[in-house]
Amino acid sequence: MTAPKVLVTGGGRGIGRAIALRFAREGARVVVAARTSTELDNVVAEVERAGGAAIAAQMDVRDFGSVEAAVWRAVQFLGDSIDVLVNNAGVFDVQPIDKLDLAKWRWMQEVNVDGPLYVIKESLDALLESERAHVFNIASAAAKRGFPGNIAYCASKYALRGLSDALREDLRPKGVRVSTVYPGATDTTIFDRVPGAWDRTKMNRPEDVAEVIWRAWNAPASENVDDLDVPPRAP
Repeated sequence: MTAPKVLVTGGGRGIGRAIALRFAREGARVVVAARTSTELDNVVAEVERAGGAAIAAQMDVRDFGSVEAAVWRAVQFLGDSIDVLVNNAGVFDVQPIDKLDLAKWRWMQEVNVDGPLYVIKESLDALLESERAHVFNIASAAAKRGFPGNIAYCASKYALRGLSDALREDLRPKGVRVSTVYPGATDTTIFDRVPGAWDRTKMNRPEDVAEVIWRAWNAPASENVDDLDVPPRAP
């Protein structure tokens, strides 16, 4: 099997980093995209130690010009085609309706919905050059049910789920697979900044999500990989 060519957004830490490293162990060429240059440089070094090849691409998914420049850099490095696009960049916060700040609402929609759309639009030509292109949109269990204090987050993830469902219909005739991934709570640094009594020992690990994505990308064409849940960790 030819080593896959991968673009991961939000790749500087957490789930994105784990995905980059999972593909790196298979010799992949990986473009790690995120906003923070120091985190990107660290992950690129880890990818190379794990057996892959990598570059960093600074990207703010809210800024279309930033996305355009980063995807151009990715396509140059990957050789004009992208096999695996992972839209992982995302933000989370807890604000009930009576405390909801409208600027924070807009921020969540821009990162969690507009960002994946921008990246997909800019990557589309390179995806169509691949013989087995696959788009993974990292949603959440909050794309399937509402949670208290999560109006903005749930709305953004439900929207991402709808984007994925419609995108799948557009791209299926072109041979591009589209998967929506629904992790439950995952132990990443995102919870360092969110108030609440979170029992992180019961959360998934980023590597759990990465393994689900790796297996789906390797799944035969006959297997339905449209919607991917992440199994809970064994007690």
